[in-house]
Amino acid sequence: MKIVLFTALALLALLPPAQSQNTRRPNIILIMVDDMGYSDIGPYGSEIQTPNLDRLAREGLKLREFYNNSICAPTRASLMTGQFNHRAGIGYFDVNLGLPAYQGYLNRSSLTLGEVLQQAGYTTLMSGKWHVGNDSLSWPNQRGFDRFYGFIGGASNFFDIGSYADKAPPVMLVENNKPVRLKPGQYLTDEIAGHAVQYLDEQKDSRKPFFLYVAYNAPHWPLQAQPEDIEKYKGRYSIGWDSLRAQRIARMKQIGIIAPNATIAADPEVPRWESLTYDEKKLWEKKMEVYAAMIDRLDQGIGKILDKVKALKQDDNTLVVFISDNGAQGGFIPFGRKRQRNSGPIGTAGSYDYQEQSWAHVSNTPFRAYKATAYEGGISSPLIAWFPGKIAAGTTARGTAHLIDLAPTFYEIAGAKYPTVYKQVTSHPLAGTSLAGLFFNQKEIERKTPLFWERAGNRAVRSGKWKLVSSYPANKWELYDIETDRAETNNLAVQNPGIVNELSAAYDNWAKNNDVVEYEKIKPSGPSGFAGPFQNQPAAGSRR
Repeated sequence: MKIVLFTALALLALLPPAQSQNTRRPNIILIMVDDMGYSDIGPYGSEIQTPNLDRLAREGLKLREFYNNSICAPTRASLMTGQFNHRAGIGYFDVNLGLPAYQGYLNRSSLTLGEVLQQAGYTTLMSGKWHVGNDSLSWPNQRGFDRFYGFIGGASNFFDIGSYADKAPPVMLVENNKPVRLKPGQYLTDEIAGHAVQYLDEQKDSRKPFFLYVAYNAPHWPLQAQPEDIEKYKGRYSIGWDSLRAQRIARMKQIGIIAPNATIAADPEVPRWESLTYDEKKLWEKKMEVYAAMIDRLDQGIGKILDKVKALKQDDNTLVVFISDNGAQGGFIPFGRKRQRNSGPIGTAGSYDYQEQSWAHVSNTPFRAYKATAYEGGISSPLIAWFPGKIAAGTTARGTAHLIDLAPTFYEIAGAKYPTVYKQVTSHPLAGTSLAGLFFNQKEIERKTPLFWERAGNRAVRSGKWKLVSSYPANKWELYDIETDRAETNNLAVQNPGIVNELSAAYDNWAKNNDVVEYEKIKPSGPSGFAGPFQNQPAAGSRR
């Protein structure tokens, strides 16, 4: 694999192990959060206290345009493999729809970050949410991770109060293929961070570099947080979503995340805050207080991980990348699935509330729509990259990057060769392009082909400044100039039929090559792919 020369120091860090036993190859920490909107952390305009992410952004790079796959399992499929999600086997969700592109677990031709980096001599560690295969043959320890703690499916309670019938089911987890349980009094976000710290400590005497993947399930519903964190935000959201969104927009312009003349998407379904009754306002305030507390707590965990890296004297040789798996969730679970009832106040173990659309509109500021859509509010994520001495501090980069780009990035800086054959199975070629040049030299991303999306009939193409997008079931192409209108407020399809035809033809070709099936032909009956925490439990009690 070609290694890019950034500086003499960077070169030493990037050489493959075979070239020198004394070479210090870089450690890699990948942190992903769940269902968190683009503007929900301090470096992207939020009022929520995220001092550790603030520090990473201040000392590293923020990317304005980083794309995910709009929903949990398809995002994780691309993240883990560097493939478009259909090619990896998760075209819809972690359910088997009977075709290879929709089998609901990672296929063997799509190598995971764990498999490639483990083969390259890295210690591979994971703590948190897996969600790319329920069968035990597809669990993390079977797909390249030396150590794993977390849950296999799509969601989980954050507290275990020890009584299924009364309030909430027990939180069943897996550690290195063995079932374990969250103990009463423990909070899952803390345990995910705590096991990450533990695994880092346990490998400290190894001469190997490490890859650590921390997959938080916060702030995914249910809204459950520690009381002391909720207390920090008491009264903060009494201003309501209209005023809060205006504050975030002003802050985002000030810090350069969006342009001073950026278009701003409205949502006519969100009522005016002042139209609510006093009691309604108090209920809504509480939801956002708990949501903010959940983000606050995961940032605290990131601080503990960074402290451990420093204590191990690895802070000058570690790349940290932070992203979110999709935008905040809008209207509650569609397609007929019943909403779970609370058995306790919002924020407690019995809470099954979530942020909901009015606050999610703030989280996804300034974009249009929500999780599970191909509009910017569904597929846009913050990205922070930190590597002291190698990534320039205080950088805000433009770029247009995607999940599929992270695998080639990590392999390049690790000096890891991506195998053409792994365990007698031919590997899919990587679909993305390395971001190493962007991270280390602020070079423009050179992408030879457009980016594409399809999930549950929602489709999109991004090529240069243009974005072609359609939403199910309308299936009508819309065209937006993302350079001037990232909020997707001005549909230019009628004025530019040639561009629509060109990009739609490119989409059709990509869909054919990636075995994408028209959604109506494969659409599952019953509830949609918004997986709840207490249905269809796989072995060891992990959640879907």
